Amino acid sequence: MLVTASKETRLCMSLAGRPGNFGVRFHNHLYQQLGLNFYYKAFSPTDLSAAIAGMRSLGIRGCGVSMPFKEASLELVDELDASAAAIQSINTIVNTDGHLKAYNTDYIAIAQLVDTHEVPRTRFALRGSGGMAKAVACALRDAGFTDGLIVARNEQAGRALAQTCGFAWQAELGNERPPLLVNVTPLGMAGDQAEALAFEVSALEHADTAFDVVATPARTPFIVEAERLGKRLITGDQ
Repeated sequence: MLVTASKETRLCMSLAGRPGNFGVRFHNHLYQQLGLNFYYKAFSPTDLSAAIAGMRSLGIRGCGVSMPFKEASLELVDELDASAAAIQSINTIVNTDGHLKAYNTDYIAIAQLVDTHEVPRTRFALRGSGGMAKAVACALRDAGFTDGLIVARNEQAGRALAQTCGFAWQAELGNERPPLLVNVTPLGMAGDQAEALAFEVSALEHADTAFDVVATPARTPFIVEAERLGKRLITGDQ
């Protein structure tokens, strides 16, 4: 947290249905480490339009956007970055002198990671069907991946995501053995799913690359097993 605050302190915020403490602590810690006179506060708005209008009128510099506001915020900003326009979902708003521009930094990060790691544009399987899964699937599509499989037990959400991106859907991986495996679920995070593998070992044995978006911990059981098998690793903390 900031040691002292003044009238020059810039405010950033997040809008979420169920705000948590991690993002607040993380952002304020980074501000302090970088010597920035900023402060980050989480909100759960009852009126999204008024909240974003308040961001503009109060000069709030930036805003993180979480569920369920990622799509509802699209029409409330002035400009969409290509990343947000590509998937019609945002997670960041930047206020520059009253002009609100929206981004999807998840989409941007995924595109950068597959290029940095020189991941071949081969067949992939992606487990998940939520907002983050949409960003990942669309980023892979736009990066040149044409043969993808969405693995999701929620049939409605899984089919919808697959249709949006032009990929296939299955409830389970089954006998599919694609070279790229991507986890976009909480499997492997702390709690009752901490020891869960996102994909079975037999699938990992046939894969070339294991990609897990879980950032805490970065070494999920999925990543640990993939490392043991000598696979290319892309972790959530990158």
